[in-house]
Amino acid sequence: MCQNWESILIQPSATMVETIEVIDKGALQLALVVNTDNKLLGIVTDGDVRRALIRHQSMDCSISDVMHTTPLTAEFGTSRSKLLNLMNKNALLAIPIVKKGILVGLETLQKIVRRSHHDNPVFLMAGGFGTRLKPLTDNCPKPLLKLGGKPILENILENFIASGFHNFYISTHYMPEKIQDYFGDGSQWGVDIKYIYEEHPLGTGGALGLLPDDMPDLPVIMMNGDLLTKVDLEYLLAYHNEKKGIATMCVTEYEYQVPYGVVQTNGHELVSMVEKPTNKFFVNAGIYVITPSLINRVAQNQVIDMPTLISAQIEKGDKVSVFPIHEYWRDIGKWNDYNQAQIDVENDF
Repeated sequence: MCQNWESILIQPSATMVETIEVIDKGALQLALVVNTDNKLLGIVTDGDVRRALIRHQSMDCSISDVMHTTPLTAEFGTSRSKLLNLMNKNALLAIPIVKKGILVGLETLQKIVRRSHHDNPVFLMAGGFGTRLKPLTDNCPKPLLKLGGKPILENILENFIASGFHNFYISTHYMPEKIQDYFGDGSQWGVDIKYIYEEHPLGTGGALGLLPDDMPDLPVIMMNGDLLTKVDLEYLLAYHNEKKGIATMCVTEYEYQVPYGVVQTNGHELVSMVEKPTNKFFVNAGIYVITPSLINRVAQNQVIDMPTLISAQIEKGDKVSVFPIHEYWRDIGKWNDYNQAQIDVENDF
């Protein structure tokens, strides 16, 4: 999203001359009218101002008399493709992003169509058995199960490609030939795909030890091959580089409501009671950014899970960052997750 959208915010009491100054300084040819709570009230373009001047409206008039009060907006989390379609269909250069009516950003056509390019390797973990989704996975590896007419792993791959990544490694074990036959060398998508085969399951972290030595000396984004998410991958990479840790773990918030009244006691004395409290925790989201130095610490064919590997680095005193995901995220591990993911994809999640 546009990084300087807050510089084009104005109050409805602003005059036309003040609005013109904001539009000129912002270089986006528009201003966003909000109240003190950042609720979007309207939008003013350079063209609106010029038409108001043609009508001989005073330069001191309130911009609320000029603004569009029902501007086209997009809800936070709307996919890039849908945003692009909206802007092309309505001949817009930018579209405000809202969350329950509150302005949270501005997406520009220039930013969407600009092609980013990242040489960082992407490591997709696709070797699991998918036991909890049997019988669907009896003859099909879970990453190839369809969501919206295409495999889960293809959805993941295209999300990375849309963010400018082109260098992929896929870890396989269960029915590896089916995954390799489907994706090939990646040329169909204009990217490069190589395969890491686990002769026996090495855990979620063990496959790191099988990566080749000639990879670029750059952080690797690692992701489970059964996730559906809209996490901003470019921002994740920038966040990791800024924090300068040996690894970054993505986390998502999980709520659990205790189905009973919870009591606290002091000996035989009742101190307090809370009816059906809700507890919130951060849980591992199955997405990581890993430095080459950490990859080098995993021996070839070493069996280790990522949480164990990460915990070992913390015990050594190395810095591991946490990246909270507030965007859409779903782990497709069980039948109800898979069924809900089907619905989410149909609705452009």
